[in-house]
Amino acid sequence: MNFTNSSNACLRYIRGNAVLLTLILLCGSDGLTADPNTNRTATVGLSVSRDGSLRLNGAVYRGFGVNYYDAFVRTLAEPPTQSYEAGFATLATHRVPFARFSAGGYWPADWGLYLTNRAEHFRRLDGVFRSAERYGIGLIPSLFWLTSTVPDLMREPVNAWGDTNSRTHAFMIQYTRAVVERYRASPALWGWEFGNEYNLAADLPNAAEHRPPVVPNLGTPATRSKQDELSHAMIRTALQVFAREVRRLDPNRIIVSGNAFPRLSAWHQAARGTWETDTATQFAEMLAADNPSPIDTLSVRGYDLKTDLGRIPQAMAVAAAVKKPLLVGEFGVPGRKSTEAQAAFSSVLQCLVTNQVPLAALWVFDFAAQSADWSVTTLNDRGWQLEEIAQANQRIRAENQ
Repeated sequence: MNFTNSSNACLRYIRGNAVLLTLILLCGSDGLTADPNTNRTATVGLSVSRDGSLRLNGAVYRGFGVNYYDAFVRTLAEPPTQSYEAGFATLATHRVPFARFSAGGYWPADWGLYLTNRAEHFRRLDGVFRSAERYGIGLIPSLFWLTSTVPDLMREPVNAWGDTNSRTHAFMIQYTRAVVERYRASPALWGWEFGNEYNLAADLPNAAEHRPPVVPNLGTPATRSKQDELSHAMIRTALQVFAREVRRLDPNRIIVSGNAFPRLSAWHQAARGTWETDTATQFAEMLAADNPSPIDTLSVRGYDLKTDLGRIPQAMAVAAAVKKPLLVGEFGVPGRKSTEAQAAFSSVLQCLVTNQVPLAALWVFDFAAQSADWSVTTLNDRGWQLEEIAQANQRIRAENQ
């Protein structure tokens, strides 16, 4: 899910020192210890076996977790907050096993701390990992949530994702390396994700109408152009470079694209620039290609009953064919508690359980920016959704005993 939020990060510094910061980012070192967990015994987290099954520390695994989108992002505000501590405690109480979260800023301005004080940036991210470790919560960090943020930060157009010689790629590799080296030994770490739903922006016939947002006070350029449009080929280039760097440093844990289901016309968009509906074969081709190796999972979403959940059986068949487990990175039902909402949520869960989807994450836990429609906490009238996924996990555990 994409959305808009705000930041009070060090934007003036970024604007005034863009060239200097680029040189520091691409060439410099901040003297941080690469991996503060080097004395710990490495853990496997989630991995994929040769037959394509998802495994947790070696055992076949299925389960439901949550998106805890801003567990780290909220710490980038001033003064920083450690409210994720109470959040992880709540998840542990409800026996929610894992959380997917953004491990970087949403807007370019949100990267101000990383650019100016890298040690403090990681100290705050360390706090998220240490808290998750204390409460036994698995983590799937998503490193580059919004398509345009890193290119904007590097003063390049968004299509720089397709250029392996770009500053965008250099930054992506540097941050990936820093994060993987630092947290690869954490017992909380379950897997790695690139970003959020990049494929939905690819090869749009009306791409000029859907270019990334323009919010200069948050670090974006003042205008956009055709160079800010993405193709599937560009995105796949970025995904492969990211995945190779992760796999070089962490040989076992899952790597996730973070993509949504391919659009119903994705193949035709890429091949012909039209909205014509894809065939089942074309859908299978696009789903596999949107998650290129060494990415070892297939990533989709589970919102709409037709375009998402209606394609789960097809997606599971593709997963079996390519031997990559299917991950539903987001699913959920918006709005206040009602008979209709509860029925819809039960239908979503039942679809995921019946089709034996290995991993799925509720959108979204404790996210104040979406408190009106989506945020689930024990203090609002959507808290029952936590109970529902806890019960689903219990049923899965009972089936596997």
